Amino acid sequence: MPPSFYTPIWKNHPLMNLMYKINLIYVNNFILVTFSLLNISIIFNLLTKEVKTMLAILGFLMIITFMILIMTKRLPAMIALIVIPVIFALMGGFGKEMGPMALEGIKSVAPTGIMILFAILFFGIMIDAGVFDPIISTILKVVKGDPVKIAIGTAVLALLISLDGDGTTTYMITISAMLPLYKRIGMKPLVLAGIAVSSSGVMNLLPWGGPTARAMTALNLEMSDIFTPVIPSMAGGILFVLFMAYCLGRKERKRIGVLQIDYSTMAMTAATSEEAYLKRPKLILVNYFLTIILLVALIKEVLPTTVLFMLGFAIAITINYPKLSDQKERVANYADNALSVVSMVFAAGIFTGILTGTEMVDAMASSMISYIPDTLGSHFALITAVISAPLTFFMSNDAFYYGVLPLLSKAASVYGIDPAVIGRASLMGQPVHLLSPLVPSTYLLVGMVGEDFGELQRTFLKWACGSTLVMTAVAIILGIIPF
Repeated sequence: MPPSFYTPIWKNHPLMNLMYKINLIYVNNFILVTFSLLNISIIFNLLTKEVKTMLAILGFLMIITFMILIMTKRLPAMIALIVIPVIFALMGGFGKEMGPMALEGIKSVAPTGIMILFAILFFGIMIDAGVFDPIISTILKVVKGDPVKIAIGTAVLALLISLDGDGTTTYMITISAMLPLYKRIGMKPLVLAGIAVSSSGVMNLLPWGGPTARAMTALNLEMSDIFTPVIPSMAGGILFVLFMAYCLGRKERKRIGVLQIDYSTMAMTAATSEEAYLKRPKLILVNYFLTIILLVALIKEVLPTTVLFMLGFAIAITINYPKLSDQKERVANYADNALSVVSMVFAAGIFTGILTGTEMVDAMASSMISYIPDTLGSHFALITAVISAPLTFFMSNDAFYYGVLPLLSKAASVYGIDPAVIGRASLMGQPVHLLSPLVPSTYLLVGMVGEDFGELQRTFLKWACGSTLVMTAVAIILGIIPF
């Protein structure tokens, strides 16, 4: 699109010139141009309607700058979350108040950050100790050479491994365990990849998985506000994934039939840890019991989530690795993953703290409300659930949950809709999100099975949309989100 398209409209105002330059740089990116034009339209309407506030304009400029830098990989998400709000707070004249605002935001996300840290540590211990090894062995024994059983077994394994909330871990364990079996009987590795990513898309809603933690952080809510109510929706998503696996398995059975294979050689290839000395087979029942007790306590909210994971980790590492040297080694092994996730949460605290403290989010929400017909206001939760799929596909979870979700929540509050409801609705699009080209772990998945990323999208995007629709339907029927 040539620059002359923009210049006659915006050339008489410095803010418009700024937006013109930003969009011109990324004019070849359709997604960015579309989003930029939307923001320009909002800003232009604010100016022409003589809205006497710069807060909304600053807020929209901050959001678009943040999204552009994240989506074009000009800055890491963590750096952008820190730097961008500081710059715009200074531009808005909030220099003196900026420190307390940022600190307040950090305080608000501290419990979530600590919870995620110890969740990663706990499930890391369980995986290293070999908790999932018997599950893998049992699945391989049951499925034998029947493609239907293999596909369903793959889904069950991926769903169980996804309890740790880390897509990378899920893919590495699931693919390592099942790929030799798929190759042995001639099943398409693409089916394995699709079932794994679909399972992870549903289980990604766990509080320590990422999206839910971001939603809790952005809206300053607790697990009981967002996650606990959507458990029935997750159950619906799980059933849909199992149905999908059954359909794909039947298709493969029709293509290759049922084969007889030697299980003993296949079982030896399944392992959840490269280091055999880390496994604790004698403690397997103890570890199962500990994991189940922890999950039940989380659901029943016996103690705050953060405290439960801290206690669970302390017990797990003491039982499985009593030597101090082993404990230090295990913690150091998880440090890379834990640090990257937790640092992102605290960086988001600065972003949300400044966005809220400056009241930019209030001004932005007010301007957005004017574009929503009153007849649709009562359906804002459903609208959020529907648009969460394409928005999280075309942008990162960081951009959506830290940039867009607070705006949707503020706009919905005018119609009397609780922020917790909007937070729940925003999670419905996660199955679609994991097929986004912005998700690094999905590249790991297709690389491990040797398939093309585009083929994975073409084959399984419709199934991902199906998961989103089923989860949303369950949420509406059960009143988790209002219609």
